[in-house]
Amino acid sequence: MKKVSIFWFRRDLRLEDNTGLYHAYEQEKNVLPLFIFDRNILDELEDKKDGRVTFIHNQIKKISEDLKSFDSSLLVKYGKPLEIWQQLLEEYEVENVYTNRDYEPYAKERDEAVKKLLKSNGVQFLDFKDQVVFEKDEIQNGSGGFYKVFTPYSKVWLDKFQKSKIELLTLDGRKKNFLKTDPFDIPRLEDMGFEKSDLEIPALEIDKPLIRNYDKTRNFPAQNGTSRLGIHLRFGTISVRKLALEAVELNKTYLNELIWREFYMMILYHNTAVVDKAFKSQYDQIPWRNNEEEFEKWCEGKTGYPIVDAGMRELNQTGYMHNRVRMIVASFLTKHLLIDWRWGEAYFAKKLLDFELSSNNGGWQWAAGTGTDAQPYFRVFNPESQTEKFDKDLKYIKKWVPEFGTDKYPDPMVDHKSARLRAIDTYKTALN
Repeated sequence: MKKVSIFWFRRDLRLEDNTGLYHAYEQEKNVLPLFIFDRNILDELEDKKDGRVTFIHNQIKKISEDLKSFDSSLLVKYGKPLEIWQQLLEEYEVENVYTNRDYEPYAKERDEAVKKLLKSNGVQFLDFKDQVVFEKDEIQNGSGGFYKVFTPYSKVWLDKFQKSKIELLTLDGRKKNFLKTDPFDIPRLEDMGFEKSDLEIPALEIDKPLIRNYDKTRNFPAQNGTSRLGIHLRFGTISVRKLALEAVELNKTYLNELIWREFYMMILYHNTAVVDKAFKSQYDQIPWRNNEEEFEKWCEGKTGYPIVDAGMRELNQTGYMHNRVRMIVASFLTKHLLIDWRWGEAYFAKKLLDFELSSNNGGWQWAAGTGTDAQPYFRVFNPESQTEKFDKDLKYIKKWVPEFGTDKYPDPMVDHKSARLRAIDTYKTALN
């Protein structure tokens, strides 16, 4: 049996500035890079043309190609992680396993099970911080607990960031510490029951001029004013440290968005119950209407509110929705229609290429007023005034709702004023 140390790729699909990979490469010989297409996750996906699976598959092929320059390859498996690890322990003499931490509930459970298996076989499981700049308990309030409000959290985060000497990690090409091997076969999408998606993936590039103007352009959906790097952060094809170091020089508002991402990750880590329940538990008393026909109209972008419909159609056709519009459609579903935020959150989870559990959950609970540091329940976005402010010339609306202004476009499914009053009254009654 070959003696190896294994680096396990998950949400860190790159060789550059990859913390766990760097430490494995520096400290071990015969590092075997591994990726597992996890059936526990894949079997739950309804869309067999899911763009995220195609994206991961393409990135896996790229990493495998890049490893050729190190005379190595990426071992790619398809199955349930615990079963795969059992097989690997039978095939190889494994010394140490390196990986980067993941903070989502399923990932923590998976890693504990793998760690236990490895330990029973005398193998160390070494995990590192990589997908965030600051994790878990690194940002604490005065009493040693976690922050529940963003602004003080962000101030401490920024202060710590400015005092930290963050250096990006590069693999030394002169070393040959990867396992020397011929290329491994990669399972085809079809072998896993999937098909190639034709959704367009945003380019992996840090557009400095765009980020420099981010605070001026980010709210206007007709403009190319956001970086579109969400999917790359989600799957770690870009280093968050690299992006944060650029952002601190280019645009504080953009950096703030990265801090929000870590704030929600920290909230999820400390409060796994938010996956199914309101962060503010009293909000679980709200009697949602949950009208299925109305939910269907919202999903299809046929509400009669053009900005809402444009957003939903953009999502359905591209796997992306502009950030400002995400807030508008979420507010409309939870306030105008009084449909449970969990319904909307689950729909976004199915459709968004950049879906990240913590940010999606945090964003939906923010819109519904149920989350940490959320907008107050009596704040109900007016789709018409939002359109006036952010899509005055109707360019975004006309792009995604071509029948707008014709007889084919439906009337509004609810009246804004009465829906707003109904929402406020429902919330107030439930909370008192």
